[in-house]
Amino acid sequence: MAKKALCVKKAGITRNWIAYLCEALVTSGVMPTWEAATYLTENLFGESPNPRLLGTSNAYEVTAQFLHRLYQPLAEAAAREVSLPHGAMVHVFADISLTGKSAVLVVYFPEGGQPHHLLMLDAAKAWDLVFQDSDTFNRWAEDRFRLLKSALTAAIGKPSRQPLLAEVS
Repeated sequence: MAKKALCVKKAGITRNWIAYLCEALVTSGVMPTWEAATYLTENLFGESPNPRLLGTSNAYEVTAQFLHRLYQPLAEAAAREVSLPHGAMVHVFADISLTGKSAVLVVYFPEGGQPHHLLMLDAAKAWDLVFQDSDTFNRWAEDRFRLLKSALTAAIGKPSRQPLLAEVS
């Protein structure tokens, strides 16, 4: 057991992201604990492509929910680590493609109508976001979390500038 813990620390993983996502689904009121655990297990592990995301009845909605349920908790965790200024927010947008890669954008909106900052643009085939095991998923999530945290730290640290159009008019 100690050997596995050492491997996880070497890989730079600081938390169990599956449990974190499960907790986020439960505390946001999206689903009860047992359902959240089943949802994540069925959609994150198995063989690719994920057949649950390619159903004919409502594939767009199911894919949009899945991507938001993966990326929103990561964005919220990064925002908590950095301590957003009062009135600022981070938002996750998804441009869903049922035939190719969907675009997931994470954007920082400072307070007072200042220019927003794109923190991350991730192109992902949602049905291919299937992982071999929890360690593989945790590494994937940790990479995105660190990228978001770094980009958010840089965006908050930047002095605010007026947009170019405001200077011209």
